[in-house]
Amino acid sequence: MAENGRAHQTVIKKYANRRLYHTGTSTYVTLEDLATMVQNGEDFIVYDARSGDDITRSVLTQIIFEQENKAGEDNLLPVAFLRQLIRFYGDSMRTMVPSFLEFSMANFAKDQDGLREKMAQSFGPSAFQQALQEQVRANMTFFGDAMKMFTGGFGPPAPPSVSSTAPVSPPATVPAATGGGNDLDELKKQMAEMQARLESLARK
Repeated sequence: MAENGRAHQTVIKKYANRRLYHTGTSTYVTLEDLATMVQNGEDFIVYDARSGDDITRSVLTQIIFEQENKAGEDNLLPVAFLRQLIRFYGDSMRTMVPSFLEFSMANFAKDQDGLREKMAQSFGPSAFQQALQEQVRANMTFFGDAMKMFTGGFGPPAPPSVSSTAPVSPPATVPAATGGGNDLDELKKQMAEMQARLESLARK
């Protein structure tokens, strides 16, 4: 199935001189041309002409970089978002970020017609902003519920409130933790399962 999917993708080759060659039209294209292809829903894959490596991710990232460098209202990524995204590199939760972003963007794209309609009905950007915030809150709620469901509610329980006049019972004896490595392996396993489930939900 993966091979069939790739067979329908336009192949772009990137040469050492940074020129991009569209094998479908036998012409050289620019990053701007590739951005237009993405906006038109045309799928493509980019290979390094010398090594044959798939460099689609880096080229798409470069397109975003070029678009964000344009002055005006075309900028999409807030500075706060970029900072937070950078902080996730190397973080223990980074494996969950791609699934969450993919899920959120897929739902936003699915509901964009409804968001446009709400904005048009109210004749102002405030309605769009409110609808967008509602969508983000819904996504965050779903993601939070998914985390609780798949992780089984990781995290220490909140300490019980104790009255200053109530007698305090001595703490129960807690057996020493054993098998720390096994616990870590189990946590990694559950995190991987959670990511797989989120990816499955994002594809629906």
